Amino acid sequence: MPTTTFEFAEKYKYQNGFGSYHETEAISGALPIGQNSPQKPPYGLYAEKLSGTAFTAPRHENQQTWLYRILPSCAHPPFAPAADGSFKSDKSTDSTRFEYIPNQLRWDPFDHDDQTDFVSGLRLVAGAGDATLKQGLGMYIYSAGKSMAETSAFYSADGDLLIVAQDGVLDIRTELGWLLVRPMEICVIPRGVKYQVHLPSGPVRGYALELYQGHFTLPELGPIGSNCLANSRDFQAPLANFSQDYGATASEGPTTYTVTVKFNNSLFRTKQPHTPFNVVAWHGNYYPYKYDLGRFNTIGSISYDHPDPSIFTVLSALSDHPGTAIADFVIFPPRWLVAEKTFRPPWYHRNTMSEFMGLIAGEYDAKKGGHGGFMPGGASLHNVMSGHGPDAASFEGASNAELKPAFVGKGSCAFMFESCLMVGVTEWGLKMCKKVQEGYSEESWGGVQVHWKFPEGATVNSHLL
Repeated sequence: MPTTTFEFAEKYKYQNGFGSYHETEAISGALPIGQNSPQKPPYGLYAEKLSGTAFTAPRHENQQTWLYRILPSCAHPPFAPAADGSFKSDKSTDSTRFEYIPNQLRWDPFDHDDQTDFVSGLRLVAGAGDATLKQGLGMYIYSAGKSMAETSAFYSADGDLLIVAQDGVLDIRTELGWLLVRPMEICVIPRGVKYQVHLPSGPVRGYALELYQGHFTLPELGPIGSNCLANSRDFQAPLANFSQDYGATASEGPTTYTVTVKFNNSLFRTKQPHTPFNVVAWHGNYYPYKYDLGRFNTIGSISYDHPDPSIFTVLSALSDHPGTAIADFVIFPPRWLVAEKTFRPPWYHRNTMSEFMGLIAGEYDAKKGGHGGFMPGGASLHNVMSGHGPDAASFEGASNAELKPAFVGKGSCAFMFESCLMVGVTEWGLKMCKKVQEGYSEESWGGVQVHWKFPEGATVNSHLL
C-alpha cells in the first residue's frame, strides 16, 4: 500500500480523474476546436454523441461524450435474437425468474470454465428490479477461458457494468480505448459502450454488478473532509485508440464483425463489414474507467467501537432518497484495528439493505476460510433483515483477544455489493451452479454459545402497570 504491486505489468497510458471532463485524440487534430458538430469534422470523421443521461439532466449529473469516428454506430444491419450463451432472447422478463428467500446463503468458489469467453461466461446470480424501467440491478459471476474474437464486440443497453477482477487479467478494448484490469482492480463500463475482452494471463473469474438506474458516484465525505476513501485522482480513463478495417461504404468491407447487445437481459446480434472500434478521438465525461483498490484510503475508529461499514464505500449509486443507495460497492482491505475495550470485528446485524459479499484474495477477518468457509471466488448473500455476523469461532476469538494494535487482512480483500432493494436469487445461483453451502447457517452460528448468566440476587423489573 498505497498502491497494489501487480504481477502483470501495466500496458497502457491513462487519463486520471473521476467524473472529469477528458479529451483525447489518437491522431493530432482529430478533435474539432470550439464546437462539437462541425459541418465537416477533421479528417472526414463522423461526429457522434453518446448520452449517458437525459439531455436536460442537471449539470452536475449530466454525462455525455462526443465521439469522432470513421463510421457511425448506426451503420449496421438489424439485430436478430441470439439463442446461445447464458442469456436467451426469448427468456421471460417476469421478476418471478428470481426466488426471494430470507435464508442466509453462502457459495463455495465458483468454477472456472475454459469453454466460455467473457460474455458467454457471465452468470446472473441475484438481482432486483426491471431493466426496461431502468430500475434495480443484477449481480453476476463471470468465468472465462478464452478471449473474445478479434472480430466481436459487446455492449449492454441495460446498465453500467462494474467488474471486480478476482482471478486472472482482463485486457479490455472499448470504443474509447484500452483498460487493463487485474485482480485488486475494478472497472466500470457504461451503458452502451462497446467492448471486447481478452485474457492475456489465461482463464479468469470474478464478480460484476450491473446498475440499471443512474451511475456510480463517489460517496460524500461529510466531516471526514476533502480527502480519504477513494480519491478522485486515482481513477483512470483510456486514451483514444482505433483500428482501420472498413470498405468504401458502411455496407462493404473485408472483414465481418459480430456485435452483440444485451437488451432487457436478452441477447441480440448483428454482423457488419467494418470494425466498431473506429473512434479516433473523443471528449466528454461519459467513459469507462478503472481503479486500483490498493489506493483506497481506509479510515476507522482510533478510540472505541466498530463504525458502520459505510466508511469503506468506494462507489455509490444513489436512489431518489438521500443517503440510500441502489448499490454501494464496499471493500474490506488490509487495515489497522486499535479500538479499545471493543469487539473489533463487525457486530451482529440485521439490515434494511441486502448484502452480497465476495472475496478477492486472502481471508476475511469475521469469517473462517478454508474448505466450507468463505473463500476467494466464493460469495455470500444476507438479504433484507436476515441476521448475520461473525461465526462462532470468530466471535470467541475476538471476545478474548488481547486488544493491542493489530494489522488485519494482510494479503486479503473482501468486498460487498450493498443495495436497498430486496434481492432475488436465480435458479442458476440456487441450484444449477451447485455451489450453495447447505450447512452455512448451522456451521456458522449453530455453535454460538450462551454466555448469559442471571445475576445472583437480581430481580426482573416488571413491565406491567
